[in-house]
Amino acid sequence: MFPDPPKVSGRCEAGKTTGRTSAPLSRRGFLCLTGSALSGWGLLGCSGARLSMLGTGRDEVPIRPCGPASRYTPTVKAAFVRRKEDYGILWPGAIYDGEKARRQYTAALRQAAEKLRVRLELEPEPLYSAEEADRWLAEAKASRPDGLFVVLLDRQRHAWPTAGKAVESRIPTVVFAPVGTAFTTNTARHADQTGVFIASTDDFAHAAFGLRMLAVGARLRETRCIVLKGQNRRDSAIHGLGMKLRYVPARDFLDEYNRTPTDERIRRIAAEYLRGAERVFGATEQDVLNGVKSYEVARRILEREEGDAITMDCLGALGGTKVSLPCISWSRMLDAGIPAACEADLGAAVTHALILYLFERPGFQQDPVPETGRGCLIGAHCSCPTRLNGLDRPREPYYLSHHHGMRDAVPRTIWRKGQRITIADVLLSEKPEEPHQMVIGTGTVVDNVSVPPSGGCVVSVLVRPDGQTNVLSYPGFHQLFFYGDYRNELLAYCKLYGIRPVVA
Repeated sequence: MFPDPPKVSGRCEAGKTTGRTSAPLSRRGFLCLTGSALSGWGLLGCSGARLSMLGTGRDEVPIRPCGPASRYTPTVKAAFVRRKEDYGILWPGAIYDGEKARRQYTAALRQAAEKLRVRLELEPEPLYSAEEADRWLAEAKASRPDGLFVVLLDRQRHAWPTAGKAVESRIPTVVFAPVGTAFTTNTARHADQTGVFIASTDDFAHAAFGLRMLAVGARLRETRCIVLKGQNRRDSAIHGLGMKLRYVPARDFLDEYNRTPTDERIRRIAAEYLRGAERVFGATEQDVLNGVKSYEVARRILEREEGDAITMDCLGALGGTKVSLPCISWSRMLDAGIPAACEADLGAAVTHALILYLFERPGFQQDPVPETGRGCLIGAHCSCPTRLNGLDRPREPYYLSHHHGMRDAVPRTIWRKGQRITIADVLLSEKPEEPHQMVIGTGTVVDNVSVPPSGGCVVSVLVRPDGQTNVLSYPGFHQLFFYGDYRNELLAYCKLYGIRPVVA
């Protein structure tokens, strides 16, 4: 555990203990979670309604995505597939009430699309023949939607051939096959095929997660990440994923910081952090004010440059100055649903966006440190979000202290012992012909390492990875730790979008 530091007189008394949050949602409940405050994450945009700052209850200037993704509405074409005549003796059989199933799944599909802010183009009648299916797919290829959603209410004749043709269209495809509409002989050919997610189950929540993945893939493609690095402005994109990159000179951050006053709003946010901290030591009130000013600067740049996400060459740009590094800034942005990556790491920026969009909870970007005595991995860094249970859930307890450079103020989030976590890291390929990769692992939080007396970053989370992983050679760097066991969901996303998984 973190040490019990002395109270720092003249700055701040220890705030009230925030306490542990309640247990996370059930797996099924979470996969259905599309109606929270930031569901559809980017669609409020810069023109959206005013939001209360998290934790303050005040009507402040909100932090929110302002780029192309915030204005984009994903489009998904959907259709039911079945024979026109009665089911008869063929599977799923005359005992199956196909019309009732169609009504139920239509309502569930529309509800999921509405909560995800997806434009659903659902065919009014099922595709009753191969010819109708071919016409529908030809229209889809011409209009290029963000995804196809095929609901099979039949196992016979043109049902699975239609699903196969949808996959071959090269449009990301979700196939929902309720029980009775699939044998393994139908699904085996698609088991390792990219571009498709098959939900062979009566549980529509599983299929709804497929719809979420289609929405996330589209929004990730439309996301513009502001990269504060170097001396020149330029725009580019990440091949294969489509994420847009807008490089902005790092000097812009410094100039904006130097002309930003410490106003009443900055003081209120700083006071919020000081009140909420279980302990404050090392860092001063002025350190907190400086950190919150960096947050305000980053918010303005995100808005001015029309960005949905942000990253910065923080050490290179600010390490030699007295300007506060954006540790509190990035932590607060992640708590508000804004992807914010340290050290201009583009792979980490993609991973942050993916985890926030898919699971509506932030991740902790960290430097992996092997702990061979306990067979564990320590995730160490200086900027950690506090809303680890979800964007609309209470914060985990945190301390305020200096980071390892003995400067600035950072929240030292206390991770819950015994908590299951997922580890993810998108490894970007340099060559367009080579697929991107994603490190995927799971583990359990063992402890929070005290720094000091140990060295390293002040947020140091001790995790025991699952399996027989050699912690000395754990793949990736700047992997994200985040609450929950979502290995299978990330594997499904990789398969749908052609990312090569590296299972740790």
